[in-house]
Order: sequence, then C-alpha cells, then structure tokens
Amino acid sequence: MRYAVPILIGRFVRFAARVRKRNGGSAVPGLVVNKLAPGYLSHALNSFERGLVIVSGSSGKSTTTKMLVSILSDHGVRVFTNPSTANITQGLTSALLERADLRGRIDADIAVLEMDEGHGALISESLNPIVVVLTNVMTDQIDRFHESEHVATMLGKIARRASHSLVINSDDGMLEEVGATLPAGPALVRFGAAAVVRDSALHGLGYAKTASSVDPDVLVSSTRGRAATLKFDGVAIDVELPAPGVHYAMDAAAAVAGATAILGADLDLASAARSISAMDAVFGRGEITRVGDEPVEFVLVQNPASFQLNVDELNPDVTQVLVAVGSDVRDPSYFWPVDCSKLGRVSIVSGSKAHEIALQLEYQGVEIDDLVPELAEALDRFFALPRPERGIKTVIFTADSMRRTRTHLGLV
Repeated sequence: MRYAVPILIGRFVRFAARVRKRNGGSAVPGLVVNKLAPGYLSHALNSFERGLVIVSGSSGKSTTTKMLVSILSDHGVRVFTNPSTANITQGLTSALLERADLRGRIDADIAVLEMDEGHGALISESLNPIVVVLTNVMTDQIDRFHESEHVATMLGKIARRASHSLVINSDDGMLEEVGATLPAGPALVRFGAAAVVRDSALHGLGYAKTASSVDPDVLVSSTRGRAATLKFDGVAIDVELPAPGVHYAMDAAAAVAGATAILGADLDLASAARSISAMDAVFGRGEITRVGDEPVEFVLVQNPASFQLNVDELNPDVTQVLVAVGSDVRDPSYFWPVDCSKLGRVSIVSGSKAHEIALQLEYQGVEIDDLVPELAEALDRFFALPRPERGIKTVIFTADSMRRTRTHLGLV
C-alpha cells in the first residue's frame, strides 16, 4: 500500500485537470505521481503476470500497438495499454492511474505499451519486458534526437531488456544492426516487405538506412490501398488496413510478428486478420471521422518520412486541405525534403509555424487560399467552407496542432 497516497493524489490532480480543461491535462497526474513516488512506474509495469511488451521506433508505434492489443484481446488475453498514445513517462503513469488499485496494480494479464524512444531508453534499465517490438528508424525531430544513429542507440538500450523476443523490421538497416549486437538470449523475430511492395512506395519506406534482403518471419507480400496480404509460416492472410499505405501494412506485419512472439503456437492467424481488419484508426493516423454532419480525414505527420508517405497516399479526389504545423516543430526546415507538390492547392495554412510551411508549399508550386496562424480560427473557417464537390475535408497536422485540434473540436 506504499503507493496508495500518491495514487489518490494523482487521481485528484487528474480530476482537477479535466474540470479545468476538457480532455486536457492527461500527462499532469503522471508527472505529480512520478515526483511523489519515483519507483511507481517500474513497479506497476513489471507486475503483470504475463509480462510487459514495449513497442517503440520512429514511426508507426501507435498503430502497431493498437493492432497488437486488438489481436491479443481477441485471443482472450486481458491487456493493459496506453490508448491515448501518451508514450512518455508521465503519460504512461497517467494511463496506469486510470485503472490501478490502491496497491498500484492493474487487473490485466499483460501490458502492451507504446513508448517514446527517448523516454523508453531513460527508464529501460528499470523495466523487464518479455518482448520488445521496434518499428523503424527515420530522420526524426532533429532538435531533439539530432541524428538517426542516436535514435538507434536509444532503441538498442530498450531492445537489450527483452527477455524472450525482439521483433525488428528486417528492411531497416539500423534495426538489423541493433539485432546483431544483442547478446545471446532473446529470440529474433523479423517482419518486412517483399521487393515488389518496397518498390511500389513512391518515395521508399523512409528509413534512415535500408537493409540487405533478409527473409522475414512475417512478410507483407502485397498492398492495394487499404488492403494488404501478409504471409507467416507459409500461410497468407488478407487484412484491411485502418488507412492506405505500405507503412500501415508494415505496422500490421509488426503486430502479427509481435503476436507470434507472445502467443507462439496459440496464435490464430485468421483471428489476427479479423482483429486488424475490424480496428479503427488511431486518432489522427489516417482517421476518418465526422465533424458536425461532415466526414473529415485527420493525417498526423511527425517527421519528413511520415509526412512524405502520407502525402503520397492522399486520395487524389481531395480538394479541401488544411495544413497546420505547430510549436513541436522547432525548425520547420527539416520538412523541406518532403515533396508536397501533390497537394496542388491548400485551403488554409495554420499553426505557429504557418509562415514557414507556407513558404515551402509555395516553392513547391502549391497554391494557398488563406494563411491563418491562429489554429482555432483556422479550424472554424475551414469547417465553415461548403462541402467539397469531390473527396472530403482533410487536415494534415503535426502533434502539437493535432492536440489543439482535438481539444477545439471536442473530439475524444
């Protein structure tokens, strides 16, 4: 019961934060509890009967985690996860507070958690994951991570904590190097894409370093928009993806590979295919929802590679687009390698870095109807526009603008 008082205080802080700001303050309770009880997070995460599973990497963490949780849940496993995609230490603690009893324990069999690369590396020495799933290494947040080699080093620290299995992307050269440096112990499970699938991506898969051909355990053998075929142990399964693109097919392969590491012979591939196909998109990751009576697609871009992959996969019928780049992108120049010319025309550019991203779009021949730095005003104007004759309204945003959009529109 040594964590009872910090947990009660954290719950009060969570209540107060939500009274003050609807859907806000999700990380604040965790910050408070981590200060009051520094050992609580590792205590709770290491207490699950079937262990802890960590999903990390530059991109695809949220979708891979949700797919893996869906597969395990449909196999009768009681899973604790961080569904709000709060993947840093205070966010993880806040997620635990939602379900922990006063002993700090969660009534679930296993924890499957998305973890930020940097925060995951910082706390990895105190964690005992049975399985670690690593999605990829991309050029990412240069103001924070500086270089891809640094990201690979952080992921290596997390990987070395896996006691049973390490799941890696066989097309990612840096992850293959991480796998090669691990001491004997955890089994290495690979996922990857067939050459024809890799070649179909207009600008490649965006990895900082690609790997030479290695036969993966789970293979993406074909993709067709939102449909993909995966092969495992000679068996092919068809899945419906939450959004179109090879990168989402790779997330599905990572999830199936993770499920094989956890469930072993108990994995039912047909059930796994149904679980992935029935899953809704994670908020902002190609998600289509409704604002008022109108459908809208939200597209999150977090680094040049994800920006490029998502622009490449945009429906060509889309004619109304809002692009919002927020304060999380301290130096927008690192987005300059992204070819945004496919957008053609953008209705509104917004966010604290609106002028910088507008300059890039104009240099790439994209017409801009309006520039409105204040995001709330931009959103109100955008959704006041008449419904487009073709396609649906589409919002492309970075993480800061995504959170502000979600709060402004009252989306859960």
